Amino acid sequence: MDHKEYLKLIDETIDSGRYKADWSSLSGHKIPEWYKKAKLGIFIHWGIYSVPAYACEWYPRWMYCEGSREYEFHKKNFGDPKDFGYKDFIPMFKAEKFDAEAWVELFKKAGAKYVMPVCEHHDGFAMYDTDLNRWNAAKMGPCRDVVNEIHEACDKNDLVFCGSSHRAEHFFFMSMGRTIDCDVNDEEYRDFYGPAYLCPELSDTAVFHTLEDVFSDAKPTDEWLEDWLVRTCELIDKCKPSILYFDTWIQHAAFKPYLKKVCAYYYNRAEEWGKEVTINYKHEAFPQGVATFDVERGALTGISPMPWQTDTAIGRKSWGYVTDNEFKPARQIICDLIDIVSKNGMLLINVGPKPDGTITDEETNVLLEMGEWMDVNGEGIYDTVPWKVFGEGEVNNTEGSFQDNEEKLFTSGDFRFTYKNGYVYAFCMRPDSEIFLIKSLKIKGERDIVTGSVEVLGEYDVVSSSRDENGMKIVLDKKPSSDKPVCFKIAMA
Repeated sequence: MDHKEYLKLIDETIDSGRYKADWSSLSGHKIPEWYKKAKLGIFIHWGIYSVPAYACEWYPRWMYCEGSREYEFHKKNFGDPKDFGYKDFIPMFKAEKFDAEAWVELFKKAGAKYVMPVCEHHDGFAMYDTDLNRWNAAKMGPCRDVVNEIHEACDKNDLVFCGSSHRAEHFFFMSMGRTIDCDVNDEEYRDFYGPAYLCPELSDTAVFHTLEDVFSDAKPTDEWLEDWLVRTCELIDKCKPSILYFDTWIQHAAFKPYLKKVCAYYYNRAEEWGKEVTINYKHEAFPQGVATFDVERGALTGISPMPWQTDTAIGRKSWGYVTDNEFKPARQIICDLIDIVSKNGMLLINVGPKPDGTITDEETNVLLEMGEWMDVNGEGIYDTVPWKVFGEGEVNNTEGSFQDNEEKLFTSGDFRFTYKNGYVYAFCMRPDSEIFLIKSLKIKGERDIVTGSVEVLGEYDVVSSSRDENGMKIVLDKKPSSDKPVCFKIAMA
């Protein structure tokens, strides 16, 4: 199906479907119940950029920027970009040890309920079998339809398959190649490197914040936007994701008419499939109630009336594989998960596999450690809703994106709360004693809530519990041996 035929299909699907390409119609779409219950998903950044394994997944952009660390690394290890361009990494991206079943089994052990591979990153290399982009993993490199192998493994293991598209930024992503003699300027590879649109606003890392300006003069062309629409709808049809995640730049005003069409097409297609779906977006790309808001490497400071999501990574330096990445401990990610869920959110945690298709030992160990904790405490995470307050204590987030690399210094006085089926789940974020005081459960006179039994999830026993005007005091039979959060299950009488 060519572009013209696909554009006709898109219009016909919207015309005959319940959802139209306007915000009023799209605002009636509901966030899936499975998603609100799931709480934890796995993000996967895997592509050609895992071969050089240097700096971060934006290597393909900065390897063409004279003076950058990536440029100097590239010249030293692979040669001048005019002789060895980004495309020349493709034969080195072999994925010879890639095993989708093993990946998904690991994710399931971690306690995840949904899985989201990046179907196409900013570099323009698709990880699925597409008819609209010859530069894809099914035809080059691994010569495997990576995304749909993951989809099949998810289906076998009862995990929900989702997909991510970062293609919007490909319009300018390879533009630093315009500044030097290299293969980005060779018309033979234009369909890979893209327009590589070069302008001051999109050239300097110091001014990338302008990407958040919805009226920036740096904007995609109508031709690009139409192509983006068609490719995105083909991804929807080829991969059938239960969440479609978008990275940045779709918030630009120029995308709005095309976003409405993508959204209407996707939601109508999902009705045909009998699937509950949603879209993840950042910044102000969609009006509230149309899709699900996402905060990259950050969180909110209070309970949101609408479910939302954080996407972040186990790796501190890069989303994709790099040889010198640094990794967060499982404790930090567990604490972030609890905090996010207490505020009506979900956590999408990322791994960056090696070019051979194996997941690093560090990420594997973190996932397994998370899974051990979730086996004991998941009751207070899955299928819960926020309580009347998200928590208590001195420690909270700084609102906004890119705020989560440093571990929060929780103490025994920091708690987070969730609620389900008549029980409040109170998580002590950093237990350091067998005695706990939950101030939010203090006696408040005639308008007091009434509590019943108190349990602790895991290997400990409650010796005693009592309430007064200072709070609920809980004494365990011993001090917790782990520095990970402890969960109390408190019945509401």
